[in-house]
Amino acid sequence: MVAREEGSAIGRLIRLDGLRGVLAIYVLVGHLVPFLPLPPLAMWAAQGLVSHGLAAVDLFFALSGLVIVQSMTRFGRRPGSFLVARARRLLPVYMIVLVGSTLLMLKGGSPFATMPWLAPGDPAADIWPAGPPQHPVFEILAHLVFLHGALPHRLLPDGPFALLGPAWSLSTEWQFYAVIALVALRCDGRDGTLVRLSLALIGLAVLARIYAACIPAPWRFSRAFLPNEAAYFALGVAASRFWSGDRVGAWRLFVIMLIMTMALGASHGAGWGRLAKLLPPLAWAIAVAAQRVPAWRPFRLLARCLGSPPVLWLGLISYPLYLVNEPVGRALALALGPILSGSPLLFGLCWGGATVAGSIILAAMLHYGIERRFLRRRRIVRPPVAVPATGGA
Repeated sequence: MVAREEGSAIGRLIRLDGLRGVLAIYVLVGHLVPFLPLPPLAMWAAQGLVSHGLAAVDLFFALSGLVIVQSMTRFGRRPGSFLVARARRLLPVYMIVLVGSTLLMLKGGSPFATMPWLAPGDPAADIWPAGPPQHPVFEILAHLVFLHGALPHRLLPDGPFALLGPAWSLSTEWQFYAVIALVALRCDGRDGTLVRLSLALIGLAVLARIYAACIPAPWRFSRAFLPNEAAYFALGVAASRFWSGDRVGAWRLFVIMLIMTMALGASHGAGWGRLAKLLPPLAWAIAVAAQRVPAWRPFRLLARCLGSPPVLWLGLISYPLYLVNEPVGRALALALGPILSGSPLLFGLCWGGATVAGSIILAAMLHYGIERRFLRRRRIVRPPVAVPATGGA
């Protein structure tokens, strides 16, 4: 996920800040529910509501496409300054959480043994690895340089989720930053640039679908590979045109990107899985509308909720909250499992409540103790350099 970019060229988008908080809490709850000892019917209903955590991350990518392209103009189209600012924004918290999660994975053992109500094949097995990776040194190096999402399964057999599950999306983010840095000399935020960048990202997504259909499974990439998620970044880039002046062109591009992203999503899986891929584009369109026309009756309540102080505060700590929820839940399961495993109901109540509270508290500590300190040290950059109106991508 992308952290909130303060002072971007389009100003602060209050309700989209709130959307970050809602998405982070949704991911936290989605990681929590599969481990609870619920009756089958209750588990089915709960899973139907909160099992779309990956769709929530797709919305984070759309947010990134909107904010990052606009923030690039603050650096005078200097890719080095842009990448340094991104590293200062994201790396301190990431490295702290990565070290803690890696030690937990290598030394803590598997908590599944203390959860006898979990059967093989349960969704919980897709959230936490059962044990440490088979190639820990390779995994650590890949995570340190954000390549854990850019390598095919044959080269990274343990997958991009082996040490810190949520970090897969950071690898995708950094691949996107690299693309933005490569086109930085032409990334001036003008309409022509945004159109070309949106179309290029959609083109990457189409090539990714063709590649996945033609290449043997061992040489396919996970969803953390940028082309597999490029359509959602394209949606964000298209939305940024709403703040560039050409409203008619903005709506035209946004609708085209929306239709193409939904078409690509419909090509994934079948049944409920296909429906889940259609949710992010629709949810993104509603969120953008709530930001653009908050007083319009259909979006008034949503805009008010996303702009409320509690939700905005969750948005403020959303980046560390997104990263820490999985290792916090795993650590608490290891601590409470031996004590409460004999009483599944008591375990579920204690572990679930402690995971939510512990994740929020730790995220707040990381935000105020680490994240804000590095934000204050950001260097003042020169204003964007004026470019001719004919500049292209």
